[in-house]
Amino acid sequence: MSSDATTLPQQRFSDASPGARAEMASLWRWVVFVVGVGFSAFHLYTALFGTMPSRQQGPLHLALGLGLIFLLYPAKTQLSRREIGRSWALTLAGLGLLSWLVAADELGAYAALPAAGVLCVVQLARHVPVAIKGMPLADLVLAGLGFGSAFYLFWFADEIGRRAGIHTEWDLAAATVGILMVLVATQRVVGTPLVVVASVALAYAYWGTELPGFLGHSGYSVDRILSSSFLGTEGVFGTPIQISSTFIFLFMIFAAMLQRSGMERFFTQVAFGATGWMTGGPAKVGVLTSAFSATITGSSVANTVSNGAFTIPMMKRAGYKSEFAGAVEASSSTGGQLAPPIMGAAAFIMIDFTGEPYGSIITAAIIPAVLFFVAQFVVIHFESKRLGIMGLPRAELPSVPGLVLTKGYLILPIAVIFAILLAGQSPIRAATLAIGATIAVNLLAQAVAALLRRWHDLEDKLTLAGILNGFVDAARIALPIIAACASAGLIAGVITLTGVGLQLSSGLLSLAQDTLILTMLFSMVACLVLGIGLPTTANYVITATLAAPALLAFDPVPVLAAHMFVFYFGIMADITPPVALASYAASGISRSNPMRTGVQSARIALGGFLIPYMFVFSPELLLIDASWTTTPWVVLTAVVGVFSVGIAIAGYAAQRINALVRLVLASAGLLLIYGEPLTDALGLGGFGAVLLWQRWLARRVAAAQPVTADTGPTG
Repeated sequence: MSSDATTLPQQRFSDASPGARAEMASLWRWVVFVVGVGFSAFHLYTALFGTMPSRQQGPLHLALGLGLIFLLYPAKTQLSRREIGRSWALTLAGLGLLSWLVAADELGAYAALPAAGVLCVVQLARHVPVAIKGMPLADLVLAGLGFGSAFYLFWFADEIGRRAGIHTEWDLAAATVGILMVLVATQRVVGTPLVVVASVALAYAYWGTELPGFLGHSGYSVDRILSSSFLGTEGVFGTPIQISSTFIFLFMIFAAMLQRSGMERFFTQVAFGATGWMTGGPAKVGVLTSAFSATITGSSVANTVSNGAFTIPMMKRAGYKSEFAGAVEASSSTGGQLAPPIMGAAAFIMIDFTGEPYGSIITAAIIPAVLFFVAQFVVIHFESKRLGIMGLPRAELPSVPGLVLTKGYLILPIAVIFAILLAGQSPIRAATLAIGATIAVNLLAQAVAALLRRWHDLEDKLTLAGILNGFVDAARIALPIIAACASAGLIAGVITLTGVGLQLSSGLLSLAQDTLILTMLFSMVACLVLGIGLPTTANYVITATLAAPALLAFDPVPVLAAHMFVFYFGIMADITPPVALASYAASGISRSNPMRTGVQSARIALGGFLIPYMFVFSPELLLIDASWTTTPWVVLTAVVGVFSVGIAIAGYAAQRINALVRLVLASAGLLLIYGEPLTDALGLGGFGAVLLWQRWLARRVAAAQPVTADTGPTG
């Protein structure tokens, strides 16, 4: 049982939130605790008794989120000379732009003055160390501005709705502050890349008239951009934040309760027991542990940092190079977002984009997720054989049957989710009941342990204090998602306003000459580029808006297959150089070269890059139009395809493989993408021929070795 399970409030906040304040004065801990508990209680209340109108639910959700972000995430104050110069240059450029817009009569003082005030307070947070009980005064002001700007929309929701787009100066002032606070909060909790993309989108909405070709548009006034971006239901308060304020936050509460009930420890022990004895056991343990954890947390970078602290050193001790150890952690943590039920929170947004029920989405994700980890296991297995890295002694590993017998009850809440969804219930109901099931199962386990006089031996006990701290954990875990959803909505709103999404889709189709495979290839590149530096929810919103329509132009491609395609490759951007956030996070722990770690991450996951092509050509992999006669064959050829590519990447099977054989294996894997009888026959034939040849070579080498009476064949 963790020490903070019975402490109100928790003493530290940085353990699960990289970049958050490590220490806070008692006053501010209590403020965060009360707001965090209230935040979770608000979502549980609306889940049980009905959500508010979207014009109120989203703004209150964002208001509480922005307030907490500025309390928990400080501004960077240790700046180099270059960073200081850049910071002031950007601020002066912003003030200069505001002056120019006012002078050109493009912007009124009602928006320019609040914007200038926000820019100045942001600078004060970095350079003026004035604090109240350890909390910077500027951060308190920003927390108030963030909360107040969104709460304004909550409080005056009916009046703003009745104005039908004719907004007052107060409305536009609140919109100005709100948009800037979303960008500043996103920079603190998510990072600069998403802020850059959102800022470019806003600039494009105003200056798009100057661009040539299909990128140009008729142009919009600053007031119109402010109105559509913050005061309506297409921008900040569009689909992403509405989904975040309903489905996503409930699943964050569920994830927090699972973590406090011991689910992560259980998964780690099962991973050790299941794979620790195998060839390359330490790396395979790292894959399973990170995959399980990322399934719950839904964040590749956060999971890489938290799990990598013990999996990466374990792999290095086993004999793997630093780059490879970091790459295994980064690729498996990233792949965890492809596995249900949370899927980086993008699965919930996919409901609105595709019109598919949540149950269908997470069911469709199962086989591709399994295939992705099979592809990783193949590379790791044969790489480990080449390096001679074996597993751990079975006697030193936990017993999987024993774990299932003693702690298998921990899986019940996840089973509850799937059962409720398969029964046709809503995700909100499934998450709410799963939260209740998690608490009930833990309390029942405590009761049984008490009857057996083993209560003190139970590792993870949910007490009232633990549950309340779990509510705070949920709010804290949700903050990056809230900021990302708000910024993603801002970008999506501009795309909708300007119509550039349809233009880009037409451009992709024209470039690919209306060929599906080329359209998929260009869409993949677009998704990898658009996903650079962006969290899962944001990159899915952008790629679903810009790239998915190009795939949907082809009649045989199902809607869910197109959206899973862009979702998949948007996530893969986390491990694809030049900006591979998860790989860079892993390199910091493994003390390896970041770029080399990124290259190794992409190499380990390369077989998995075939999977989206496979399920577009063969939707049975997504259980679309699946049948007992066709689906097993499609799954079999997909497994053989990722095996073939994986062995080609490792360059080793029974022994080292030369370049020509690796080319044959890679070609066989590519042929198995299409799902056609001829390509399947050629791919399976090529793969089988190489395996038979390798087996023959192995026997020949074994027969040539000298045999002794005691040891048998040497080597």
